[in-house]
Amino acid sequence: MSTHFPQQTDPIADALGIEFSLSAEGFPVARTRDLVLAMIATPAGGFLASALSSASRPLSSLGRGDFYGHDGSLADEAAFIARVIETAEHQRDLHDLGRVQARIACSTPWGMSQMATIYGSGIVSHITAGHGGFHLSPDRNLAVPTALRNETCWYEEDVEWAAVAHAFPELFTGYERRTADETIRHHWPEFWETVHGRTLAVGESRGKDRHEFERIHADRWIVTSAILYEHHAGMTEVVARCGTERETCDVERRYLVDSNDYAGRGPFGFVIDEARHQPYNGPSSFLGWSRSAA
Repeated sequence: MSTHFPQQTDPIADALGIEFSLSAEGFPVARTRDLVLAMIATPAGGFLASALSSASRPLSSLGRGDFYGHDGSLADEAAFIARVIETAEHQRDLHDLGRVQARIACSTPWGMSQMATIYGSGIVSHITAGHGGFHLSPDRNLAVPTALRNETCWYEEDVEWAAVAHAFPELFTGYERRTADETIRHHWPEFWETVHGRTLAVGESRGKDRHEFERIHADRWIVTSAILYEHHAGMTEVVARCGTERETCDVERRYLVDSNDYAGRGPFGFVIDEARHQPYNGPSSFLGWSRSAA
């Protein structure tokens, strides 16, 4: 880690009123409004952490014990500066948008609303005990593109919220708009391609890559669960179902797979090679495995 941080002044950071420094233990720290962030070192680089209750203390007096959480990996100090600037821009945009919080007694698909944030007329975000999401009035819902629209007018907070941000970008921060675009790229790749006028390459969209994986392996056996096989060292016992039906199909097969081979599985699952992997019906390491083999 450098002994002088940052090495040069960033004009954007200056305009946003960000303060950078080194902590008492020598790691990079920054203050933006009432939030203090740090880059905590790891062998692979570092990660972003937030301060507990030390926002008013001099940055140079803070130590590792003042920070908590793991808000994403950071490759280097330049990445830390970029994340701090992004956070400051998000704070500025939130302030300018002036969203209003209120208590609105209503039932949502995820339970009773405990707190609501009014983004604009007919656009309200609800928080419940376990989940949350947006509710749009019927006329506002018509503004959501058909490919992204929920006829229920409800949009959950993990993925579907991106449809609301796409339809009403003026009500969201720059950071939220970029995140929404990324979410759409992964979950609605065909719509994203239409909007951006280009074809997504392999590796650019998890949704498109998964669809291609399902197409190619539509009639192959794909592992749904696995466990180290206690009866034979170096082997992994797996349960597999057939192709695109594996989420609903009740027919399962067990196989024994070399653990080193299984460790190299792809992001969408391990595909059984029937030339090398034979169905197995012997003793099982799965507790309660009782389905009949195919």
